[in-house]
Amino acid sequence: MADAPKSAAPENAARPRRCGVIAIIGAPNAGKSTLVNALVGAKVTIISRKVQTTRIQIRGIAMEGASQLVLIDTPGIFAPKRRLDKAMVASAWAGAADADRVLVLVDAAKGLDEDVERLFAGLAGAAAKNPVLVLNKVDRVEDKGRLLALVQDLSSRLAFERVFMIAALSGDGVAELKRFLAERVPEGPWLYPEDELSDIPVRQLAAEVTREKIYDLLHDELPYRITVETDSWKELRNRSVRVEQTIYVERDSQKAIVLGKGGQTIKRISQASRTELTEIAGQPVHLFLFVKVREGWDRDPERYRQMGLEFPED
Repeated sequence: MADAPKSAAPENAARPRRCGVIAIIGAPNAGKSTLVNALVGAKVTIISRKVQTTRIQIRGIAMEGASQLVLIDTPGIFAPKRRLDKAMVASAWAGAADADRVLVLVDAAKGLDEDVERLFAGLAGAAAKNPVLVLNKVDRVEDKGRLLALVQDLSSRLAFERVFMIAALSGDGVAELKRFLAERVPEGPWLYPEDELSDIPVRQLAAEVTREKIYDLLHDELPYRITVETDSWKELRNRSVRVEQTIYVERDSQKAIVLGKGGQTIKRISQASRTELTEIAGQPVHLFLFVKVREGWDRDPERYRQMGLEFPED
């Protein structure tokens, strides 16, 4: 009687584990958060059409075979005007300095503008580790000759290990980039459990989701004057969640705008945020939003600490 076939070994059993920290840096609105979400395969960081949406470093965790990729979504690098701006830019550069590898993300549709010039000027004076150039939104560029010229120009400014052309929103080219990173991260133990997608606490993620909806529904500069804090996240007996959050603004006039006529704006923000939080939590979420005036919140060191940012001195 023939021996029974042996069961196949797990795919990753014979391969050594690999793990690396990869920072994604770029100008505001280059698509850093969209790329992190695409690599992870789930939404772990908020996105918006408005620039400078990302305020803090968020680590997304992506698995590819026996490799764990710890992806740092950093704030956009731009010319800071306010104290919070300075803290965000400092956080972005710190993330790049601490990483095993740096992805330099450039919006191919915009090309070489002032923000990209500023980014590369900073890179020239920094010790970027194993930099990889990633041109994003290439699907928006009809003249492919422009892409090649942009690659040549940027490559003349910094020696890149590799160049990728992707469209993070649709996912084109993302799988190839992910495989490359998985092969290049160093051998070593994983830093997080295999099924973990992000290191952001659920309360902070909830606050970020609500802030994203504020960016989507309010206009001009007002969202940049707002911060959101999750005051409570309570599991109820009926397996639903009660979440209480406070939206802080700087002036009474801003509070009126957030509330809207007859409370219509705050209701829209609450509904949009509650829908997404329910999807994330996998259980019904009851969201209660409060709007309060906190003058000078962006000059309070405690607020920076809660966001994971260093408070910049004048």
